[in-house]
Amino acid sequence: MMKKILLLSDTHSFLDPRILGYAKEVDEIWHAGDIGNLEVTDTLQKLKPLRAVYGNIDNASIRQEFPKDLHFQLEGVSVFMTHIGARPTRYAKGIAEKLTDVKPQLFICGHSHILKVAYDKKKELLYINPGAAGKHGFHKKQTLIKFELAKGKAQNLIVIELADKTISDT
Repeated sequence: MMKKILLLSDTHSFLDPRILGYAKEVDEIWHAGDIGNLEVTDTLQKLKPLRAVYGNIDNASIRQEFPKDLHFQLEGVSVFMTHIGARPTRYAKGIAEKLTDVKPQLFICGHSHILKVAYDKKKELLYINPGAAGKHGFHKKQTLIKFELAKGKAQNLIVIELADKTISDT
């Protein structure tokens, strides 16, 4: 089988309506933290199954609903997701150790608002940070990533640029 995934992060309480169109094309939605409010995740959960972690700006109600770290298997792929992960060779404090213990094939994080996909040869994992889908922060473009999980690997990654973040929320 194959699962189509829509990955986003750092919405900061703003769910761009165009995301909903992309959500209809996938099997699951993953949110890598800094959700902002539960309206964002409630809306996404009405469309597709959602896997999410909380981020550093998320309040107690979001932290009750979602974990800090999430480790799961899907379509033969071991996935580890957290909000603050930094990047390969310069992981955030404690992350390198978690990755050594969990040994995921796919490591997902957010926080930096910097879109980055890289293979970490040392840890033997694919690193994905989808950038930021919201309007708050220093990023110039709202970004998300669509990809597929099949036969034990992530494939067909597509970067989606929504727009300059100057879009109004109406």
